[in-house]
Amino acid sequence: MAKATRVRLLDSGTLVIDQSHITWNVGSGTPVRFPVYSVLIEHPDAVMMFDTGYDLDLVNAVLPFELPEQTESQTLPAQLERCGLRTSDVSVLINSHLHFDHCGGNKHLTEATTYLHELELREARTPEPFERLGYADKTFDHPAAKFELLSGDVQLADGIHLFHTPGHTIGHYSLLVELEDSHPLLFMADVSYTQAAFAADQQAGFHHNPVDGVRSIRRCKRLAKEWGAEVIYTHDMGIFQTYALAPEPFLGGRAVTAGGAA
Repeated sequence: MAKATRVRLLDSGTLVIDQSHITWNVGSGTPVRFPVYSVLIEHPDAVMMFDTGYDLDLVNAVLPFELPEQTESQTLPAQLERCGLRTSDVSVLINSHLHFDHCGGNKHLTEATTYLHELELREARTPEPFERLGYADKTFDHPAAKFELLSGDVQLADGIHLFHTPGHTIGHYSLLVELEDSHPLLFMADVSYTQAAFAADQQAGFHHNPVDGVRSIRRCKRLAKEWGAEVIYTHDMGIFQTYALAPEPFLGGRAVTAGGAA
């Protein structure tokens, strides 16, 4: 089986939200700065990406209260260049969901086919009132965009598995990557934001269906156990600071013992 040969994390900068949005209805009044990143997957079949971070101009215009910090070197084209790649080299783009901090760089990947859940595309195009800020970035729907709509769980390529984990959004996907030379990595995206929240079955305050959200947290725990996979946290600053970032390869954080990943 042709598994992924290399995974790298592309740093997209940081944002700020209240603690109560990280652990729904638990804690309030405490601003928390959290990381945003995307995942570059080099696979024998294609150069792939999982999510694309956020666009600074969009956040400054629509969500300035999230206090974005993003340098020019943290834009998607610059991060790919650090890895010796151009935006045109990416042919497969997987969106976990279409919230603004996960699709802000889609517009740069004009040669890629975008894979996402069929319900997610519909929801992003016609969001409910409470979802409109989350789906604020519409540039994923750029003129060159090519969509391949999915449903249920999908094996997209050898060692590349998508699991439908709704709750945060209706069409949310988590990604499990099998590597040639390391243990599998489970990128659960926004099923739960931090290691502590995940351990306590806490989802974020931004969600489409909280019952589905809890079920997806528990599903990710089962998947990690079944596959022997390491859960990778998307918005946990303490753990993010232990992760290797591009251009270095990312093998997970299991070797970290103090304040890092389990």
